[in-house]
Amino acid sequence: MNCPKCLNELHVQSEICPHCGIVFEKYLKYHPEQEARQTIRPPIVTLYNEDETRPLRQLLFQETQQITLAHVIGRAIILAGLIIWSWQLISPSIESNELGNSFLHRVNLPFHEAGHIVFRPFGAFITSLGGTLGQLLMPAICTGVLLLKTRDPFGASVALWWVGENFLDIAPYMNDARAGRLPLLGGNFGHSAPYGFHDWQYLLTESGLLQYDHSLAKAIFMIGSAIMALSLLWAGFLLVKRYKDIKRSC
Repeated sequence: MNCPKCLNELHVQSEICPHCGIVFEKYLKYHPEQEARQTIRPPIVTLYNEDETRPLRQLLFQETQQITLAHVIGRAIILAGLIIWSWQLISPSIESNELGNSFLHRVNLPFHEAGHIVFRPFGAFITSLGGTLGQLLMPAICTGVLLLKTRDPFGASVALWWVGENFLDIAPYMNDARAGRLPLLGGNFGHSAPYGFHDWQYLLTESGLLQYDHSLAKAIFMIGSAIMALSLLWAGFLLVKRYKDIKRSC
């Protein structure tokens, strides 16, 4: 507390202020308003307010639909499949282009090509970049809709996994910017096709980063792997939480 008269801080409990010499009991008897002031304590300051984080926790971990044990089992099977699939996609090298031979590459390809059309009004550079943006935006939109509109966090975690997979899908194409060995749509190859046909050869050349194609591809691959791992952890946490909720209600 502070002395009600001289306001000096008192570190040891005492009946008399060591600074000004007043006797607290007598002083407060004739100054009751000071006693009331001493009972007021400053608010406790915390690094964060739990009420402020509650909406985010509800958004990421709470669902509006009723979840049964059958839902949990089905989702556990999906999660196990995604874990195995993730290992199959991440473990091969970028140069092997295993992503280009995967089923999901054929799913991503229409969104890639649609991106070129959507972004065409913004010039040649953005048109080339639009293919990559298109295949990233579609799973990102799905993630947002499932999380914000449908209120399905588990579905959003799977869509986020798809976002990460698209980063992996982009990496071999970027890595091929200088070599131009990968087959392109229509049967062409980067080394023989007209300039601008290979998206990342054009993008990196125009931006002066062509010599960094391998390094950039590795960075994109690592980002995609991290996003996939994060989405799997999110899905796993949701499953454990739902299972505990079901056991608690039984």
